[in-house]
Amino acid sequence: MSAKAAKKHKTMAEQADIHQLYEESVQNVEHEVEFLQETFQSLRGRKAHLLREDFCGTASAACEWVKQGLDYQSIGVDLDTSVLEWGRQNRVGQLPAEDQARVRLIESDVLDVQTPPVDILVAFNFSYWIFNTREVMLRYFRSVKDALKDDGVFFCDLFGGSEAYEETKEKTKHEGFTYIWHQAEFHPVTHYMRTHIHFKFPDGSRIKKAFTYEWRMWTAPEIRDLLLEAGFKNPTLYWEGDDEDGEGNGVFTPEEKGEADLAWIAYIVAEK
Repeated sequence: MSAKAAKKHKTMAEQADIHQLYEESVQNVEHEVEFLQETFQSLRGRKAHLLREDFCGTASAACEWVKQGLDYQSIGVDLDTSVLEWGRQNRVGQLPAEDQARVRLIESDVLDVQTPPVDILVAFNFSYWIFNTREVMLRYFRSVKDALKDDGVFFCDLFGGSEAYEETKEKTKHEGFTYIWHQAEFHPVTHYMRTHIHFKFPDGSRIKKAFTYEWRMWTAPEIRDLLLEAGFKNPTLYWEGDDEDGEGNGVFTPEEKGEADLAWIAYIVAEK
């Protein structure tokens, strides 16, 4: 059988790339970079030029950052050899040569890595929730503070709402596939949670447990208190606004109370 014929006989799941599916489902790096830059400028009165992306995965955000111009550089840090290699080939490698030179990927533990002082450090997609004790989370936040310039800013995200405590599945249709967020296990006493990402395709094929996470689900007050204990100033929650249909409009602004939504995602922005 020819390679072309063999490909025709493969299911859509067998032909799919889980990293590309993840980016299409979970990330919007253009919006993230815009939010980071606009928020930093509003806080500091200048543009940020050097970004560090912790738990960077495919380094899509780090690559998007340097597209702003020749004065912009980024550092991506992750422990996963395979996903970093995918990012080097499929994200960094697709940039113009002059942009590639301004992206540095480091395979290391974010608790121990040493990098030059940065303007912005980000930990997105709830990845830092892998730290499940106050002691380790505080250690991480202190290392983040040390990695920032004197006027640097730390950005992370979190989610919550009553639905976050349920063992449930949520399906979202995308072009060519369905993304399934599966909250498989939750322990109210410890806030341990185990989640999966599955993908389903129009031909009926599936990728089950494409990604699995075991986290502690931290609350906003806990994270804010830990950031203050680590020495940060003004840890502020940025809450998403609503459109005319009551859905999220992608615009995040400072908020002291929030709303008792069934499910919400927000940013926390902390100043050094």
